[in-house]
Amino acid sequence: MSFDLTRVRAQFPVLAREVNGQPLAYLDSAASAQKPQAVIDAESHFYEHGYAAVHRGIHTLSAEATTDMENVRTQAARFLNAASPEEIVFVKGTTEAINLVANSWGGRQLQAGDNIIITEMEHHANIVPWQMVAERTGAEIRFIPLTETGELDLSVLPQLIDSRTRMLALTQVSNVLGTINPVKEIIAQAKAAGVATLIDGAQAVMHEKVDVQDLGCDFYAFSGHKIYGPSGIGILYGRKEMLDQMPPWEGGGSMIATVSLTEGTTYAAAPWRFEAGSPNTGSIIGLGAALSWVSALGLDVIHEREQALMRYTLDKLASVPDLVIYGPKERAGVIAFNLGKHHAYDVGSFLDQYGIAIRTGNHCAMPLMNHYGVPAMCRASFVLYNSEEEADRLAAGLTRIHRLLG
Repeated sequence: MSFDLTRVRAQFPVLAREVNGQPLAYLDSAASAQKPQAVIDAESHFYEHGYAAVHRGIHTLSAEATTDMENVRTQAARFLNAASPEEIVFVKGTTEAINLVANSWGGRQLQAGDNIIITEMEHHANIVPWQMVAERTGAEIRFIPLTETGELDLSVLPQLIDSRTRMLALTQVSNVLGTINPVKEIIAQAKAAGVATLIDGAQAVMHEKVDVQDLGCDFYAFSGHKIYGPSGIGILYGRKEMLDQMPPWEGGGSMIATVSLTEGTTYAAAPWRFEAGSPNTGSIIGLGAALSWVSALGLDVIHEREQALMRYTLDKLASVPDLVIYGPKERAGVIAFNLGKHHAYDVGSFLDQYGIAIRTGNHCAMPLMNHYGVPAMCRASFVLYNSEEEADRLAAGLTRIHRLLG
């Protein structure tokens, strides 16, 4: 299948708008991607023609909505190549997924003296939940440091893992540096030592095929809004053996088998025991549409296109005076940079005047900012609907800022 950029862009209504009198160049998809018309239509159609509360409804709309929701669970299992739909938990996003594992699995498995390994490049969502559960249980947090090139220094991993290591949690792709971590090899090392593994796939699933069985991870999490789906929905994959051993994290409706005021409560089987309350059904339907849309386009085609665009953009940015680019040469999705002595916020504000949307700040990665000794970075992210012309505009805009501000 060939890639037709014009056809792809035409499916995203927002890309046709202008900002400050300029065509929008949306380079902030790593924060949240725009939505194709197919996703917008799917969610709208559900609310217009099929909305009802799911589970246990006797009437037609409820039964249809429940079937539609469970079909997306099956679809997500296929998308990740999970062994069964029962390994798929609907969550609000990657953050909730990691909190669920930290609280449910971690709350039961971790004891004083145990340790959890993370990395220096993690998003706060894969740092803070582990710190919180470690504080409660007396476990220790260890981390894999970064090299000068923005990759993980895996030479230290054998020294970090010991008989009290219980979990290794890391990102597949850095949300700041775009570093593509060799997660399969890291998981194999952890597995050999009997250590559980969790992969934050929030910045990976939209760029390349993910096969959780091939990776061998115990948990894998991603957010719908980063893969062209709605906000407020995500997926936690958990190996069935792991989920079956985990207690519920939240209590309420839908996650129970029986409730008695005198004899207590028994819980539903996994994954439903982790889905308390009314689900975000409309967004689940939208996520299903997003997964269908991406799959139809083809992740191999997407990967090839995005890598070519990334190489083109890095070549163009090489001509910008005083531009510091962080991270390795081989990367996925994002380019983090600073322009001379100018604060990232100022650079981002100037670019917005040219219709170019980038992200600025610490990107929920303060330990990584500390590693580089900067308070903030600019981040331009590139996905399948971005163009070489937008890369040219970014380079020209940065050059213009350098000329104006010195």
